[in-house]
Amino acid sequence: MVIIIETISFSEAFKYPFKIPKRLLYILLLIIPIIGWFALFGYIVRLINEFIEGRYEGLIKLDFTEDLKLGFMVFLKALPFYIVYMIILFAAMYVNEAFGNLVNLLLGFFVIPMLAVNFFRKQTVESFFEFDILKVVRDNIGEYIITILKQYALAIIFAVLSIVLIGIPAIFFTNSIFIANMYGRLVEKKEDSSL
Repeated sequence: MVIIIETISFSEAFKYPFKIPKRLLYILLLIIPIIGWFALFGYIVRLINEFIEGRYEGLIKLDFTEDLKLGFMVFLKALPFYIVYMIILFAAMYVNEAFGNLVNLLLGFFVIPMLAVNFFRKQTVESFFEFDILKVVRDNIGEYIITILKQYALAIIFAVLSIVLIGIPAIFFTNSIFIANMYGRLVEKKEDSSL
């Protein structure tokens, strides 16, 4: 059975974190060093999986213990990728600072977002190194650029709303909403249809 995932609109993405406003208070976990951070990270991983599956009913309920375990395990599994990433950046900066900045910009725009969503979906060390997933970016470059620009525009709007505090949790909880939606439509749909 193939589930059709619709493209999320900008207005729907904007409204998403406010559908169940009291759950915006989960951001207060940032106040609790390490344990709260891991729980919030695990929660965000679960949110991204909701986005991949095309579910936008509102912020899901926090399960502190499970989210803490998930956040800690995902953090550990992500370390090898970020170590390699830092080595690449240091090497590029060593060659030339401008070159290093360009490499960082290109990786941050065209590579990391899709690899990160793939990793959050599969939650294996190897999934952060599945560079084949980047074919989706290459084959849909126009849509991908628009998706990233929408993600940045949403972040800017929520950054402005941070003046009245509600923007801070909204930024956290919608961080990859457009990329995850694209992943669900173009990657998981292909995987489902190939089964």
